[in-house]
Amino acid sequence: MYYGVETGDIAMIRNMRRCFICLLAVFLFACAGGEVKEDTGVAVISKKVDHVDVDSDVELDFKNAISLMQEEKYAQAIPVLNTVIEREKRLPAPYVNIAIAYNKLGDTKAAEENLISALKLDIGHPVANNELGLLYRKKGKFKAARIAYENAINDHPEYLPAIRNLGVLCDLYMHDFDCALQQFEEYLELKPDDKTVAIWVADVKRRLGK
Repeated sequence: MYYGVETGDIAMIRNMRRCFICLLAVFLFACAGGEVKEDTGVAVISKKVDHVDVDSDVELDFKNAISLMQEEKYAQAIPVLNTVIEREKRLPAPYVNIAIAYNKLGDTKAAEENLISALKLDIGHPVANNELGLLYRKKGKFKAARIAYENAINDHPEYLPAIRNLGVLCDLYMHDFDCALQQFEEYLELKPDDKTVAIWVADVKRRLGK
């Protein structure tokens, strides 16, 4: 193949999670409907449609959980996040964060369950859908992964991680090269300086005879 899937995916996942953890304090106070944009590889919420008032103790525990995850203390972060979820069930961010922690520890079942819980609160949540897409892709559930990525893109059309990952899924796993080309080209429209994806576009075009 023309690029290392695992290397590329791992780098993408690490960058996405690093950005996500840093920005979860923002997600914590936003309900569904925030516009997500990509800024030099960092997904940020540029506006909030709804606001949820969160108890200060819950906020403190949530921040403590973020700190533990930044230190890669995932087993310690999980019980803290569980206490957050027990007291505040209106927001998807704690569910997404605990799903990431479970996934890091190899418990993909718990990760999937919590991502689904997050999506029940916000079906288009970009990070939850992207994480679920990655999880399903690794399980070989390619159609389900595609739906997850598309849900993220439908609600947040400028969310680059989902666009890129859908392109990779279509190209290497589903062999839907038209889909792959569309995603990679849309990605480049939003991030034209990405030389790696530009190479992928050229390669897919070559295989399509374009």
